[in-house]
Amino acid sequence: MHKPPIHFKQMSWFNRCIVFCGVGFGSGLAPKAPGTFGSAFALLFVPLWLQLGLYGSLIAILIMSVVGIYICGQTAKVLNVHDDGRIVWDEFAGQSITFLPLLYLQQMNGLWVIAGFVLFRIFDVWKPFPISWADQKVTGGLGIMLDDIIAGLWAALCIFMIHFYFLT
Repeated sequence: MHKPPIHFKQMSWFNRCIVFCGVGFGSGLAPKAPGTFGSAFALLFVPLWLQLGLYGSLIAILIMSVVGIYICGQTAKVLNVHDDGRIVWDEFAGQSITFLPLLYLQQMNGLWVIAGFVLFRIFDVWKPFPISWADQKVTGGLGIMLDDIIAGLWAALCIFMIHFYFLT
């Protein structure tokens, strides 16, 4: 499927800023697997989550998610697309949600971060229920965000289960 090019020069400054955020500061413009690149870019937030701790991260991720509904919806509107692969702000939120159990368990390390990345990508690509339902039935910015939020919750649940059933 051919994706129309992004013409930043034809946008207002406000929409340029929104679209720049929506495409993950450019990470979503990768020619192949933009969602994976957006999720990988979200790994740069890990030091921030460590600095903020569990409760600060929860608040920041909640804000990121609520603001993301607008950012993703407006980016889709400006680009005249629906849930275009280049829009990866939703990956930022979903990938970040995945790491919340690691903050709670104080287990944030390289191996767990890689495991969280892989788990989130599996759920984001595979889209088991209710992720598939959200992806197909919910529209606009909320629809763009919701499937990734649920994928992040599923991946977070898996991290909890792995930790408690296999490592304790």
